[in-house]
Amino acid sequence: MKLSKRIREMEESITLKAAAKAKALKAEGRDILSLTVGEPDFITPVHIQNAAITSIQDGTASFYTVASGLPALKQAISRHFETFYGYSLAPNQIVAGTGAKFILYAFFMAVLDPEDEVIIPTPYWVSYADQVKLAEGVPVFVEATETNAFKATVDQLEAARTDKTKVLLLNSPSNPTGMIYDRDELQAIGDWAVEHDILILADDIYGRLVYNGNQFTPISSLSEEIRKQTIVVNGVSKSYSMTGWRVGYATGDSEIISSMAKMISQTTSNLTAAAQYAAIEALEGPQDSVEEMRQAFEERLNTIYPLLTEIPGFSCLKPQGAFYFFPDVSEAMKMKGYANVTDFTDAILEETGVAVVTGDGFGAPNNLRLSYATDLETLKEAVRRIKAYMEA
Repeated sequence: MKLSKRIREMEESITLKAAAKAKALKAEGRDILSLTVGEPDFITPVHIQNAAITSIQDGTASFYTVASGLPALKQAISRHFETFYGYSLAPNQIVAGTGAKFILYAFFMAVLDPEDEVIIPTPYWVSYADQVKLAEGVPVFVEATETNAFKATVDQLEAARTDKTKVLLLNSPSNPTGMIYDRDELQAIGDWAVEHDILILADDIYGRLVYNGNQFTPISSLSEEIRKQTIVVNGVSKSYSMTGWRVGYATGDSEIISSMAKMISQTTSNLTAAAQYAAIEALEGPQDSVEEMRQAFEERLNTIYPLLTEIPGFSCLKPQGAFYFFPDVSEAMKMKGYANVTDFTDAILEETGVAVVTGDGFGAPNNLRLSYATDLETLKEAVRRIKAYMEA
């Protein structure tokens, strides 16, 4: 074989695969509504665009930067943490890179040795497990059930812990479920991690996208002891509608952060300079656009959720954050004669022209994911089509 074992065993991102299939069908002239990718449908705010344009025109974006990120970007991230997390950071506690996804990969490469275990509550974002495997670690899945709002308990984590457990991965608000761990739940999990010297990888990318009075609590803000155990991963993609700019960052223990910077220096080098200047403006400039987008997502959630629950065979907890619905469709599959959710989502696409994502890649074989990061009319029509299909 010409291909490596690692690439042969790696799964393709199911969200990107579903999005690509939807685009291909649309290019063929099919009437396709895509609810696949977690990408806000808003353009990047103009003041952020202008910061990048200025950096290009005045030449400051023409050259390499420090591999771990511009000092000014690190300052902006530190001030952002002072505002939203309640603590400040030193420059050596911050690393920026080419998207939060690559930052996650750099973390796993920096801390995992072969056979080190990473506890991942399910359902989980599709790239976590394969990134752990690429770093020669072992993903250990803990089933967070719908009866507990898709949130893992300390008892479950303790049952999964072994002498090889090195990292707990915590994503709140969650992709794909939209559920949020509350302060007491996080305190218990954080204290457990401190007691057993387990690193917490906190994926906080959706932290500012919460709805209907729900609150996001950063686990790293609960105590100094928990903070020392926690690496926070975040970025500007979701809150500022900057998915294409590819700016992510991590904060935490300086030794881990410097090791991630070493990894970046030998792979991508610095993330695009113009994108860094845009990110500085996003974090330090006017924040009105964040709230405007949050309100738009909240309206979509509150409008579409009751319509979604009217679809025969669909059962769904109401999300608290992020911008995804994650209904249980086990009854719907039975109604249509499908044994697995991937075949069922393929049928929905073929019969209705609505592209959704199978739950198989999220560790949830009875669910599918629909993104509501698109306009209301598209969402209403998509739900109408799926309902008509189920009622036929």
